[in-house]
Amino acid sequence: MNTRKYIQGRQVDLITFDWDGTLMDSTSAIVAAMQKAASDIGVAPPSTERASHVIGLGLMDALRYALPDLPQERYGEMAERYRHNYLIHDHELVLFDGVAELIDDLTKAGYMLAVATGKTRRGLDRAFEVSGLGARFHASRCADECRSKPHPQMLEELMVEFGVTPEATLMVGDTTHDMQMAKNAAVAGIGVSYGAHPRSALEAESPVYCADNVKQLTAWLMQHG
Repeated sequence: MNTRKYIQGRQVDLITFDWDGTLMDSTSAIVAAMQKAASDIGVAPPSTERASHVIGLGLMDALRYALPDLPQERYGEMAERYRHNYLIHDHELVLFDGVAELIDDLTKAGYMLAVATGKTRRGLDRAFEVSGLGARFHASRCADECRSKPHPQMLEELMVEFGVTPEATLMVGDTTHDMQMAKNAAVAGIGVSYGAHPRSALEAESPVYCADNVKQLTAWLMQHG
């Protein structure tokens, strides 16, 4: 039986999730890795607020914001140290409580599920393996395959792949970059305030809903998604 719900009178077919800070509890690890990388190459580390803001962007776009005074010729050096510091601990990262159950519930309800992330393909494949969730998603797009958020390319390609309209698609994410990407793709955005960006920033982008925890997100999606 088709148990999919309707939002504003339209049936939702595809639910796309961001990864870091939305499904996986990795925000603090990303911030720490970026700050340590800056120290490693002898520059002042970004503040926690500034480092948190760039989560979800492709790495080069993230560095431009987090370290605006860093010469571009040093981006490769910084990126190498960031990856080194992040990979030391990435096997320790875990999903937020309730995420595995949420994905199972949505799968049983008949939704198509996808991921749109600022990670590289290599990084997402590793996260899929560590989390055990890879087989649950029907497709994914990464920052080294598409233009960085908030450009809509990731969502646009996923909608073409699945043959669905923007009206039948939801984007779930923890950053304003996710919500802006959703708007740029004419897709409804669902914010989660337990990740990188605060509720006030997410709500400024006019999501259709903002959840404070996975339990709230699950309840809303199962009722309205």
